[in-house]
Amino acid sequence: MKKIFITTAMASILCMGFVSCADELNIKSIDPQSSPSYTVDGLLAKQYATLGLTGQKGPAGSADLSGDEGESGFIRTIFNLQELMTDETAWAYQNDNAIAPITNFSWNSGNDRVNWAYQRLIFDITLYNQFIFEQSGSLSEDRIAEVRFLRALNYYYFLDLFRKAPFKDTFDNNLPTEKSGKDLYEWLDNELTTIEPMMAEVGAYNNSENFGRADRGAAYALHARLALNSAVYTDGQVKDYQKAIHYCDEIINSGKYDLCRAKKNGWSGYQQLFMGDNDCNPEAMKEIIFPIRQDGLKARAYSGTTYLVSAATIGGMPYASTQDPWKCMFARENLIEKFFPNKDIPMATVDDVLSNPTQEEVRAKDSEKGIGTADVIAKAGDDRALLYMGVGGCETGKVRTINPGENITGPLNGASFVKWSNLHADGSTQHDQNYSDTDFPMFRLAEIYLTRAEAKYRLNGSQEGLADIQLVQGRANRQIKATSVDEQTLIDEWCREFFMEGRRRSDLVRFGLFTGSKYLWSFKGGVEKGAGTPAYYDIYPMPDNEIKNNPNLHQNPKY
Repeated sequence: MKKIFITTAMASILCMGFVSCADELNIKSIDPQSSPSYTVDGLLAKQYATLGLTGQKGPAGSADLSGDEGESGFIRTIFNLQELMTDETAWAYQNDNAIAPITNFSWNSGNDRVNWAYQRLIFDITLYNQFIFEQSGSLSEDRIAEVRFLRALNYYYFLDLFRKAPFKDTFDNNLPTEKSGKDLYEWLDNELTTIEPMMAEVGAYNNSENFGRADRGAAYALHARLALNSAVYTDGQVKDYQKAIHYCDEIINSGKYDLCRAKKNGWSGYQQLFMGDNDCNPEAMKEIIFPIRQDGLKARAYSGTTYLVSAATIGGMPYASTQDPWKCMFARENLIEKFFPNKDIPMATVDDVLSNPTQEEVRAKDSEKGIGTADVIAKAGDDRALLYMGVGGCETGKVRTINPGENITGPLNGASFVKWSNLHADGSTQHDQNYSDTDFPMFRLAEIYLTRAEAKYRLNGSQEGLADIQLVQGRANRQIKATSVDEQTLIDEWCREFFMEGRRRSDLVRFGLFTGSKYLWSFKGGVEKGAGTPAYYDIYPMPDNEIKNNPNLHQNPKY
């Protein structure tokens, strides 16, 4: 199982479990051209690979799902529904398919981006159900438990995004039933409780041989995240904050993980978590509890971290880690304010722009004017301020601004993100200039510290979590540290630590800030300064075709 996402062997599996969804999903066999023979390890590897890949050939061709293969991956579909409408990031091209409704909080049950996420989750769960059905009794209990964990992870996103799921834990021709709210929450809680003792001990796979496999640490991390959101998922009927604290304690007290702190070749510990060698850098690996594996040579996809690197890059930016810049995403003004409350981020002026500059000239100008990312970090007093406002990628008469004004017109409407990078911290050469080696940290130790701090506060207003918050801030060398625990401190810290990691919507919903008028950001509600939005947007609609084809399913309210 070494390098599980690099050595995948594809089996001929026909995913039939969700028959009600097959027509609209156009689910294909996993590899209809291959020999029916396969190894169990290869089949297990495929279960993991479906989180990071989109088909059999990659980055396009023989896709798992029909349509635009690049849009169909787990990381990309989840990221889009968690980030693109929030105070963190915006998409530069509002005419792209189904983007404007996502940006402006006007999506409906026919939105393609909502449907793509739904399709991916159904496909993955069908795959896992078949594996569990066919291999139970012949494969060791711990390996079956790993796949049950992957299934639980996908059901968790159904609960988080849709607050319900077309539920099946069998592999047969019966229609899935609807499991929602408290029922789905309790199933996940019980499922994780059941499989955790079966899995390898906490941190057992946090090594070069097995990095990317799920051990008990991964299950505890998912359980803690589930419990922290318990009141949201059960409409206030369950408040499992003590349970969240328990699972955080299990991870932290195991001593198997640590925050990535030590600098390497000028890269901060925080930066190394999102670089191309985070799967073989011991400092980064020790913080990552469960990654989704990526490899720019052997596991290519447009939906994984290649998406996060390329979509955030504008051609001409210094230290760019891709030769395929998509220039699609930029930071919203509200994110900049988390690091620069006075909006005084170092930034280029029109007079600074160079004509057809070399990389050396861009770096020299940024250094001269004090507007490079290093200057942004220094002025923010926080290693996590991985934003760029320099001259790289600017055009004659056009530089980056901190807000778009009345309309979103392009990638210079905000700061560029430089958090995700395909460069290697050890200085080695990346596998490919266009596809990312950077593993996606689905769970990492910083989340566990912030989860414990928030759960203690929500339980009884405790200030005991302040030490956990300060620990996370200390790793980032933040100069202005928290002095107390309250909701504003917590929600801002979640943003600073985890922006662009595909969780912002969930955090805002938990704090009651995603919809309504309590917190506004640019283009929330479709207007420049933001406007209040109806509460039903806290949950996404079920896709139209799902409702039409399965009488067991019901649409979410107001859709």
